Amino acid sequence: MPKLRGAIYARFSTDMQRDASIDDQIRLCKEYAQRQGIEIVATYKDRATSGASLLRSGVQSLIEAATTQKFDVVITEALDRLSRNQADIASLYQRMMFHGVMIETVSEGSISEMHIGLKGTMNALFLKDLAAKTHRGLKGVAIAGKNAGGKAYGYKVVTKLDCNGGLVRGDRTIDPAEARVVNRIFQDYADGKSPKRIAEDLNAEGIPGPTGRAWGASTLHGNRERGTGILNNELYVGQQIWNRLTYAKHPDTGRRISRLNPKEEWVITDVPALRIVDQDLWEAVRARQGALKTKDTSANVWDRRRPRTLFSGLMACGKCGGGFSKVSKDRFGCSRARNKGKSVCDNMLTVPQDDLERLVLDAMQHSLMDKEALEVFCAEYAKERNRLRAEQAAGRAGFERELATIKKDHAKLVDAIIAGVSPDQLKDRMNGLDARKNELEAQLRSLPEEDPIRIHPKMAVTYRDRVAALVNGLTEPDGMEQSKEALRGLIDRIVLVPDSQTGRLRIELEGALASLLHFALGRDLQPKRKSPAGAGFEVVDLLPRESSFMS
Repeated sequence: MPKLRGAIYARFSTDMQRDASIDDQIRLCKEYAQRQGIEIVATYKDRATSGASLLRSGVQSLIEAATTQKFDVVITEALDRLSRNQADIASLYQRMMFHGVMIETVSEGSISEMHIGLKGTMNALFLKDLAAKTHRGLKGVAIAGKNAGGKAYGYKVVTKLDCNGGLVRGDRTIDPAEARVVNRIFQDYADGKSPKRIAEDLNAEGIPGPTGRAWGASTLHGNRERGTGILNNELYVGQQIWNRLTYAKHPDTGRRISRLNPKEEWVITDVPALRIVDQDLWEAVRARQGALKTKDTSANVWDRRRPRTLFSGLMACGKCGGGFSKVSKDRFGCSRARNKGKSVCDNMLTVPQDDLERLVLDAMQHSLMDKEALEVFCAEYAKERNRLRAEQAAGRAGFERELATIKKDHAKLVDAIIAGVSPDQLKDRMNGLDARKNELEAQLRSLPEEDPIRIHPKMAVTYRDRVAALVNGLTEPDGMEQSKEALRGLIDRIVLVPDSQTGRLRIELEGALASLLHFALGRDLQPKRKSPAGAGFEVVDLLPRESSFMS
């Protein structure tokens, strides 16, 4: 009987854990696999990564490989190595079961629905308790005037030992070189320079920003209410504020979202030894920020947001890859070129908003689903589906052959018992065959049924008619927002590339083919998302089609 194919997954959470922790986990998993007679065919790992989210490269590679049945079982040290999030571990378990992949751990053995429910709850409670204990400990650090997390620009960490030889954590001192840059930023702003101009000057002089990369205007002006940005950091005048913001992970995207805490929950501590900016200069900056507020809103000019245009967030500069945004009342331009200067991007070309929207809408109607594009897609789609179908068929055939062999062996054992062999002598062998038979039958049931490739012959015509209806909907107040969102869902990116020969921007439209085809088939559009190759219909998202034209 062929061995089960296994994949190992290992993870450790923080930089404070030993890097060898990964190697220890892999060793334990290999020993477990050897005891169980499992052949290891792949290993996946994530280093210094939280288990609160599945947005990890290692576990995502594991999930993608499972969709093509590259292994039969996932082995990990414990269930919380895969995820500590209740919803994520339940979703991961369902995915693996669907693809016929079992989960086994060194500490719990074979994982079932009961483990998912109980361990998922325990892991979630552990994370909540850990967060509370960490917050309590950091509060004490902040009250003592020490660094409770992060390193502000202008300071460096002090490394020293206590009387017992232990490392003293949380102490900082002023970095003279960075402090001079901080004072220069404050003085330039007080003298009337804009954050954009200050950032351009710093980049032109080759002065690295806080992260070692280029400076941007937002790095300087930040958000005054939230205390972010160089110009709003009270630490520069010797006052540390901790717990101003609370961070939480968005359940869908895994991105960290910040929320402003009530002022009474802030921990404010005087640290005069860390003052960099004198009080007069600080007050001059505050006065200029106050003068830049408008009469009808309390929002700082740097924080106000223009109304979102039809294609906001979808436009990208073909020179640097940065975003394209409004640079005047009715024109779009490269944000990096304007906020970070020519040393970062020198694409200063702009495009009128009306022209861009008109040309893109026209291309969506006549280029994104033209006859040639549809023929290319159909060929590639059929090729990919046939590849996946061949892999699936090979896996199904292997399961069926093994199942047939097991049934024959089972029948031979029954014949032996009838012939007079004691059942006790054959009991272990019979139980083993029954268990493997149940596993194979479950895996065969989980394999998706084959379905024929269907491409409607009038799909392109249907698509053009539906896009035309959406374009018309942009002029109707009741359906305007719905039409906007539907049209945006058909586009991956709008790339604006400077053309050296014409001195104008070339517009390249990249369509999300999965969304285009759902739409052309008359289905409601779903929010765009990336899926691994072979994950149902969205495999076509790997085959973008570009339409280029001039503006």
